Amino acid sequence: MASKLFFPISVPFFVILLPFFFASLSYAAESNNNPNKTVSPGSICVHTPYPSFCKSLLPNGTSNVYGYGRFSIQKSLSQSSTFFNLLEKYLQRGSSLSTTTVSALQDCRFLTGLNMDFLSGSIENVNRTSWILPDLEADRLQTFLSAILTNQQTCLDGLKETGSASSVTNGLLGTISNNNKLYSVSLALFTKGWVPSNVTWKPTRKHVTFRNGRLPFKMSSRTRAIYDSVRGRKLLQSVDDQVTVFDIVVVSQDGSGNFTNITDAINAAPSKINPTDGYFLIYVTAGVYDENVSIPKSKRYLLMVGDGINQTIVTGNRSVVDGWTTFNSATFAVVATGFVAVDMTFRNTAGAIKHQAVAVRNGADMSTFYRCSFEGYQDTLYTHSLRQFYRECDIYGTVDFIFGNAAVVLQNCNIYPRLPMSGQFNAITAQGRIDPNQNTGTSIHNCTIRAADDLASSNTNTQTYLGRPWKEYSRTVFMQSFMDSLINPAGWREWDGSFALSTLYYAEYNNTGPGSDTAARVTWPGCHVIKSTTDAVNFTASDMLLGENWLPRTGVPYTGGLI
Repeated sequence: MASKLFFPISVPFFVILLPFFFASLSYAAESNNNPNKTVSPGSICVHTPYPSFCKSLLPNGTSNVYGYGRFSIQKSLSQSSTFFNLLEKYLQRGSSLSTTTVSALQDCRFLTGLNMDFLSGSIENVNRTSWILPDLEADRLQTFLSAILTNQQTCLDGLKETGSASSVTNGLLGTISNNNKLYSVSLALFTKGWVPSNVTWKPTRKHVTFRNGRLPFKMSSRTRAIYDSVRGRKLLQSVDDQVTVFDIVVVSQDGSGNFTNITDAINAAPSKINPTDGYFLIYVTAGVYDENVSIPKSKRYLLMVGDGINQTIVTGNRSVVDGWTTFNSATFAVVATGFVAVDMTFRNTAGAIKHQAVAVRNGADMSTFYRCSFEGYQDTLYTHSLRQFYRECDIYGTVDFIFGNAAVVLQNCNIYPRLPMSGQFNAITAQGRIDPNQNTGTSIHNCTIRAADDLASSNTNTQTYLGRPWKEYSRTVFMQSFMDSLINPAGWREWDGSFALSTLYYAEYNNTGPGSDTAARVTWPGCHVIKSTTDAVNFTASDMLLGENWLPRTGVPYTGGLI
């Protein structure tokens, strides 16, 4: 029943009108911020990190944020294509280039190809509407546009790693710098025009787990009967979901399976699987597989299952010291959407003396690692780009051993800093966010941080820090995790003087253990101790990854919110 409005005689009339007055002001403000409003390039460019460059880029005349955004993204695709052709031209020089330069240029070509894919897909979507996109679609496109910046920066970092001031590298630096600005402008305009200011999509549940906490069928048999009995069955059964496997191959070194190495099994997988088809399962039996594995973008929705940590082991020893780029030093690299790995160990055995030596490089969107181990020293786990989730994994390393610029949540994992070279310190994370509009960051949630056996038993005074800012907008959060006494009371360490100390975002929330005391933490402007649950929720699997949209189909257990 509607209630009647009643105003006492003593209340002045202007007081009665105040709510209506403020409502009209709000409406006026909303109208002024209307993204369809026509404005000049100078007016729209103030919302980007590079206003002058943006103004020089956009055409004369007036448009709205959608017109400018489409122009910028289309320009980004055109420039990526030009850059790709330039790289091809340099690579045709072949023997006149050093091995390290060729390796860096090949990385750049590969990453630029990915950028062209991301931009082509983005253009198709932004051309469909001149309004704010639904949350899931906006997050997906913002993820892609964030990744093109990361890919271009990785190209630049690789060229710098060569250490040579050749005509090739010098000739590319100016182009890369302008590309970075262009991609940043595209991301800023997309964020302003198409990304909702508040996420309205809400998950339907907060926790998923396997039935009985394990795989529902035995993976130990090496006979053809496994192939016949498993084909078409439901695997990784969760409380509410079942994961369909439409085909399976077995990798076994004794010749009893379909393949004797992992690479051949990947090559045999069908290309461009759709998520509705289910997973192509590669069962890798116990053994040590000494091979550098790469899963290309066409091999989507692969499910790779081993016999357990320290049972199924993939190992390699590439390193920067031995002439590889950090990007291409990985023992195991994946870029294919929807990849899932379970019960495996990934190693890089180059050792601390070889510096950057990656065990796993992950640039696969909506990828998941469950009950896996990552073993290395410097740069062990390269969470390169896009959206990633790790659950109940072990990560071993020394310097910057969880690094990259993905949107990534590590949940219920064990993090083991180990003994570095003499004179070195340990930094658990080195997050590489380079732009304020990137939706990237590292969230370490409900994990345990303890010294590895070699560090725990040593008599050295090795200092271990939560992280340091690899790039200007580095973003890392530790939440509800146990930190043992090895963590330096300062918590965080500088990268280079005052670099990024005011632009980074480092935060801690409700951690426990002797290393979690924040009383003596650094007082940089970008460091925070989160007090509000509302703020902490932003870094959970449900909010940071919108994981409820894709994690259930992996069958991997997860907690969507805080514990």
